[in-house]
Amino acid sequence: MNSVSEHSGTGVPENRARWPYLVAILGAFLIVGFLVWVMHEYTQPAPLGQIRAAERAKALIELRAYESEQLNNAGWIDPAKGLVRLPIADSMKIVEQQWGRDPAAARTNLIARVEAANPPPPKPAPSPFE
Repeated sequence: MNSVSEHSGTGVPENRARWPYLVAILGAFLIVGFLVWVMHEYTQPAPLGQIRAAERAKALIELRAYESEQLNNAGWIDPAKGLVRLPIADSMKIVEQQWGRDPAAARTNLIARVEAANPPPPKPAPSPFE
């Protein structure tokens, strides 16, 4: 027999017969690995809270814009009661003028406006258990 051992008497050396099998096995592993990677990327959800964080940031921007508009612009709060919203700087000027002239009258005026804006709650109905 030759120094090169033959594979089952076919005349093909053993090490040459193994290469197609090794290449096929390696290819199969690479294909399966690629499919696992693709499925992992495909099924990976968005990070938890990323969508919620974006919603909260948008809501915060809207809230700050609304608050800024409320603080810096005059407007009606309740026209039926005559309640008006004034910018803080304008309110402070009015308070300085009223309290500077006559503090006692300004105090009674303030108390009257607070009572008009916040009427007392109605008396509760009598309880049948009392």
